[in-house]
Amino acid sequence: MLIIVTLAGMVAAVAASLLHNGLSAHATPTKLEEGVARFLWHLSIPVGARNTPNPVAATAENLKDARLHFPDHCAVCHGNDGSGDAAFGRGLYPKPPDLRKAETQNRTDGELFWIIENGVRFTGMPAFSSQGMSDDSWKLVHFIRHLPRLTTEERMEMSRYNPKGPAEREEDKEEDEFLNGASPQKKTEAPKNRP
Repeated sequence: MLIIVTLAGMVAAVAASLLHNGLSAHATPTKLEEGVARFLWHLSIPVGARNTPNPVAATAENLKDARLHFPDHCAVCHGNDGSGDAAFGRGLYPKPPDLRKAETQNRTDGELFWIIENGVRFTGMPAFSSQGMSDDSWKLVHFIRHLPRLTTEERMEMSRYNPKGPAEREEDKEEDEFLNGASPQKKTEAPKNRP
């Protein structure tokens, strides 16, 4: 009887959440949703993966490699600072976690690696194992550990590696040319064909 009452209560809570928020990605997960998701996420990571130590040394060079990899592959959802406050991240449901906080920092290296390599179902986190970059994933684990101490200079350096559209690349090129002493090029239009 207790099981039936508990299940009925859970169904009612889910129904109330759906009726209140609908299925919009703008909604904020309820505490119940967060708790269930966290529990299921914990169960989804194999015990052997949790206990795997990071085989890549935490050198300055490896940390820099990861710091320059992160803006191009991760920051679009997680932000350069790991806060999860980024253009795509704000539109996901559930939102990306703040990688600087204890919820992430308390995970083992093996758990973080497993998440990077295998992704997380029913979220926006893709699996990167198909890209054959396991050393890069281990380096990213070191970088995730570093995020709470990320400096302003490091964030500025990272911003140069964020993906850019054609207009931004052209603007950067013109700025570089100007700073290197080149005369600004006037854009000319192609001659029009006259009949």
